[in-house]
Amino acid sequence: QSLLDRMRVAIIGQSMFAGEVYKQLMKDGHKVVGVFTVPDQGTREDPLASMAAADDVKVFKFKSWRKKGVILPEVLEQYLSVDPELNVMPFCSQFIPMEVINHPKNKSICYHPSILPRHRGASSINWTLMCGDKKGGFSIFWADDGLDTGPILLQREVDIDPNDTVDTLYNRFMYPEGIKAMAEAVCMVVNGNAPVIPQPTEGATYDPMLNKHELCKINWDQPAENIHNFIRGLDSSPGAWMIMDGKEVKVFGSKMFTDSLVEGQEVEIEGLATPGIIHKDGLLLTGSDGKKLNVARLSVDGKMMSASKYGAAAEATETVELTAEEQEIANKLRDTWKAILNIEIADDTDFFKAGAGSMDVVRLVEETKEKAGVSLENEDVYMATTFQEFIQVMVMRMRGGDAKPVFEYDAIKMHVNNMDIEFPHQLFIDGQFVDATSGKYLKSINPATEE
Repeated sequence: QSLLDRMRVAIIGQSMFAGEVYKQLMKDGHKVVGVFTVPDQGTREDPLASMAAADDVKVFKFKSWRKKGVILPEVLEQYLSVDPELNVMPFCSQFIPMEVINHPKNKSICYHPSILPRHRGASSINWTLMCGDKKGGFSIFWADDGLDTGPILLQREVDIDPNDTVDTLYNRFMYPEGIKAMAEAVCMVVNGNAPVIPQPTEGATYDPMLNKHELCKINWDQPAENIHNFIRGLDSSPGAWMIMDGKEVKVFGSKMFTDSLVEGQEVEIEGLATPGIIHKDGLLLTGSDGKKLNVARLSVDGKMMSASKYGAAAEATETVELTAEEQEIANKLRDTWKAILNIEIADDTDFFKAGAGSMDVVRLVEETKEKAGVSLENEDVYMATTFQEFIQVMVMRMRGGDAKPVFEYDAIKMHVNNMDIEFPHQLFIDGQFVDATSGKYLKSINPATEE
């Protein structure tokens, strides 16, 4: 594509996803003549705006495009000033007037994270999982005056794992493959071979936006698998919630539970006839069909914790004193937090309360591995949300783990060959010695006599 022939593209949207689409279009040689995004949130600029500004691309930040259903004249004037030939809308939460949608000679293309016409609406990834769909994916379509109703340009599908969450599905497929597909779609428009396929009416659904608190409350009067799907469809945002011991608690990390029943601490859950059970692997819950599911993490009073720790006395944690080398790494990671959140980072800065999302977690984990040589899990970030807590986890991992495990077990003690020896006679499961839940024993065999 020659410099004179490059298509003039306007990008309308927000988020890291839109920013990465912008970078890919620039890499592919398209001329991005303007970026239209949302105003800063406090001191935090949207990633799309930051990336475009760094390249001296014109950036426009509109709180709204219209008032009382009519496009704002000053907004339209600024939009027309860049004279685009195509609008690219990677992720757009604002209502864009039809005067803008239809202005470019090549109109507008939009990304939507579902296989249209199923799951139209602003919470489509959530509903894909909440409905227990076996397949998910995304659509790139030609925007029209309906809600996600325009003709299809391209679609991509993916198999959904039974334990996928919004975060895992988005990070594994919707985000990376969506960026590639948006770039591919623009190239198809440039080459004049972009399909325009009307959406079928059969199979069309519209799902409400999950912006009301009551929509995220768990309904216990349904089978366990439905509850599991509901929880993972809201994991990690906005989070499914329930009333436990009289308090609102959000639940995360759900899996169907097929093991034999476990012992633990019973907890009262509003609307659930069978008490929940806090055990070593989480919180066990029961559906209306008697089947079980297990959740790994809880958010209580805004603080994430392992479900297995609920009700236990808070463990006193001693702050680890950092070596000079560790302090240097901590300073680098403080800069990483600052770059992600666009604010000054204090020890008590909370990653999520400062506005971080799931893709920011992915970025933080990747940069921690790069700068500290430490492999963290996304869950580590969710469990250590302040900068000081995060650094403590990172340093302990650098030193080889949080602590050396102390194994407790019932011992068989013997005096043999003038030596006192002892050894366990239990099962070793998940890092600890436990009795068989059935109470049964296996016969021991003397290897010397085979008796």
